[in-house]
Amino acid sequence: MKNIVITGTSRGIGFEMVSILSKLGHNVLALSRNEKPVKDLNLENVRTFSFDITSEDSLLKAENYITSNWNSKVDVLINNAGALLNKPFKDSAYEDFSQVYKVNVFGVAEITRKLLPYMHNESHVLNISSMGGIQGSMKFPGLAAYSSSKGALLTLTELLAEEYKENGPSFNALALGAVQTEMLEEAFPGYKAPVSAKEMAQYIADFSLNGQKLYNGKILQVSNSTP
Repeated sequence: MKNIVITGTSRGIGFEMVSILSKLGHNVLALSRNEKPVKDLNLENVRTFSFDITSEDSLLKAENYITSNWNSKVDVLINNAGALLNKPFKDSAYEDFSQVYKVNVFGVAEITRKLLPYMHNESHVLNISSMGGIQGSMKFPGLAAYSSSKGALLTLTELLAEEYKENGPSFNALALGAVQTEMLEEAFPGYKAPVSAKEMAQYIADFSLNGQKLYNGKILQVSNSTP
């Protein structure tokens, strides 16, 4: 049984991962602004509460839960929460870019920093990025803030893996292609992806449990389609 923290669990891939991992017998702390979808699942080994990754109070609440209920131990952190902005660059303001980066980069850095003291050399931090953040991959208008923030997340993953390679945890990132989620619909209205949120959630869940045995500081492209 592992202690697993997942962010961005109110819908899509994150929501599906909660059920998959809890049914395998693991303890799951499901963190999202909207806790109702997970709460309605009524899963015995899942704890959820309203959580804002950009809020210091929320980060402290998560940390306090871990120290009080999990014997100060985290085996897996899946940084799945993400913010999307689909707007022409010329119409984007500083505040638009700032909000996307607060969630996709700064928030990920902060929750990782908060939980590092409770991880060990076999723990795994798995960052969920996008093919839009891969240098040389196809790019799309309107996603300057989102895709550039996901590129920053990939570099952050490599840097942290190097910094913690002696004593762990391991850090890896998955750059996802098109998955049929609400976020995909926001970015590409009407596009139908060949992969469902549940299918991708199963892959990510499996990788979160075992990927650190073979990979560290790696960016894996998980995509069979464009976008």
